[in-house]
Amino acid sequence: MHINELTFECFQDTTFSQVEQAINQYLDALRYNGQILGREFPLAVKEACFTVRLVTPEKNSTHQQFLSPQGRRAVDLLHQAGVLSPKVKYIGPDLNSHASDTCDQRNWQILYTTYVHSCSPLRCGDDLAPVPLYRIPAVANGSQKQIIKWQEDWEACDQLQMNGSILEHAALKEIGETSSDVFRRGYDLCKRIQYVTKVPTYYYLYRVGGESLSAEQQRRCPLCDGEWALPEAHLDIFDFKCDNCNLLSNISWDHKK
Repeated sequence: MHINELTFECFQDTTFSQVEQAINQYLDALRYNGQILGREFPLAVKEACFTVRLVTPEKNSTHQQFLSPQGRRAVDLLHQAGVLSPKVKYIGPDLNSHASDTCDQRNWQILYTTYVHSCSPLRCGDDLAPVPLYRIPAVANGSQKQIIKWQEDWEACDQLQMNGSILEHAALKEIGETSSDVFRRGYDLCKRIQYVTKVPTYYYLYRVGGESLSAEQQRRCPLCDGEWALPEAHLDIFDFKCDNCNLLSNISWDHKK
């Protein structure tokens, strides 16, 4: 990941509220297209300039060539509010985050996230490197908002079950059972991502609990009841892979060696 600084300059008389609203709409459009990461973007103002520092998947993630239709409309709203298109200053690589996937053509990919990740939930299947969402065709309505919203819900459930203080069992059901709403939405997104990218796309099904290591090793695919145990764990995470259902899972973290 990388850090970029965006500066917005006013070119005509305007109001603070108009500028603030236009900039926030622009940042929302970038976020829901996967061009910037995170949820909070502190905005500083000095005289007629507004500045924000952002974490981006790549050095040039905010370039206009990657804008969604919503992003292009947001640029028009900036101009209507009396604000120039942002000037971008590259600060440097973010040393505390993952490097984005650089494959020209992935063999397969995974929809995978955890509550500690803020990067793209679409990962290269070979090395788990995050795939910038703006690099793939939009799955709905010209942006990747549905993927981002699914990621937020999955991570919220993961945080709740990790905390173990409230709603633990309900949250665990959402990320660990094929009957849940989070699974249904994510699995449908996998199908749409696969359709638009022409790359096999797998869904990760979280697993915790279970009776024993032996029982876990004998689990079968929950969708087709087929054999799906791998000879050895892929990337030390995935112990099960069903190529019929495009589903991945792990031996329960309670029993995993």
